[in-house]
Amino acid sequence: MSRSRIHPAGWVALVTFAALIAAAGFRSSTGALLTPIEDDFGWSRTMVSVAVTGNLVVYGLTAPFAAALMERFGVRRVVPAALALVALGSGLTVVMHQVWELWLLWGFAVGIGTGALALTFGAIVANRWFVSHRGLVVGLFGAASSTGQLVFLPAIAGLADGPGWRWAAGLTAVFALLLVPLTFWVLRDQPTDIGETALGAGPDWRPQLWDTSRGNPATVALRTLREGLGSPTFWILLSTFFICGWSTNGLIGTHFIPAAMDHGMSETTSADLLALVGVFDIAGTIASGWLTDRVDPRLLLVAYYGLRGLSLFAVDALLAPDVHPSLFIFVLFYGLDWVATVPPTVALCRTHFGADKAAVVFGWVFASHMVGAGLAATYAGWTRQVTGSYLTAWLTAAVLCMLASAACLLIPRAQPRPARTPPYADPRQPSYETG
Repeated sequence: MSRSRIHPAGWVALVTFAALIAAAGFRSSTGALLTPIEDDFGWSRTMVSVAVTGNLVVYGLTAPFAAALMERFGVRRVVPAALALVALGSGLTVVMHQVWELWLLWGFAVGIGTGALALTFGAIVANRWFVSHRGLVVGLFGAASSTGQLVFLPAIAGLADGPGWRWAAGLTAVFALLLVPLTFWVLRDQPTDIGETALGAGPDWRPQLWDTSRGNPATVALRTLREGLGSPTFWILLSTFFICGWSTNGLIGTHFIPAAMDHGMSETTSADLLALVGVFDIAGTIASGWLTDRVDPRLLLVAYYGLRGLSLFAVDALLAPDVHPSLFIFVLFYGLDWVATVPPTVALCRTHFGADKAAVVFGWVFASHMVGAGLAATYAGWTRQVTGSYLTAWLTAAVLCMLASAACLLIPRAQPRPARTPPYADPRQPSYETG
């Protein structure tokens, strides 16, 4: 093989990155569309926030089942179908008239579609196509959600402020639809489908193949959950990622723009700041992936959650009509920390539960992330409606992040156990169980 030729894993990773961007595009748009939809239909902040909650919860709960579906039927079949569902759900919002239609389209159609394109999809691609640089690739995929925010949010806010929010929803629908043929053309389920091996694989590498004796994907997902619930490490990962979702997608991602507008900032400026969070998150998540290949992931999580909590104590005092240096520093830090938790969490799922279960285990952990995000979206909207301020929401999230930092100290080291060859796995990677 020529040294100058790009390994096919690179093209698969690039298209995976683009699909994750598309999934993130609509999720990041909810904060920018919250106020315009309220004004257009006269719905309350709580009513619209319930739609966001439904989207985030369904999105998260879809992830473990979608992971099992991808393991069984392949990413090449599942991903284009999920993108088409995102396009359908976001496109139909332009003709809705009742709040239940918003709940149905945002909560279920887009929730299921984006849930199938969650970071579990990226974890499967990384596990199957990469042996070397796996942590870095997971970091890149984690950054895709921020890139989607960066690419779409300023345009969505501009369209919502100009021709209207329906044009903004249509933008996401068109982009997702355009990706359907591209993903079907480029994505492959295994490197062996095109006569290749995973990037960095040795001579003893073999593809991960589904063992039909394990049962159907739904059975596998539920059985993995039942087995995981017996592990204290699984509970810690669930609870800390729940708090991660609470403090990112649910709180900042959904309510930062309305909160900034409460302090007199324009919607366009606040959307630009939230997009800037995405800019810095790209660097932060990639750096976190690089660090995860070199540093104990437990210690990384302690630092990430602790520093995030400290920053949330200050955010209410930093919001103002204009952007000042201290607010910019908050945006810079929160961006670097936003999805930095993903690479070490994926690594802990793999080392504690083995390569054969890692994707589905992370699917459930990711589900808790989005349940936390969904509950935070409604909680923050409710506290704003009751108190007239987001201060209670900021302080609640800050305390939760400090608790998550302390909980990560309780995760034990993963101790190697006698090697066994799982139904599908890279035999070069040892299996682990909670020590």
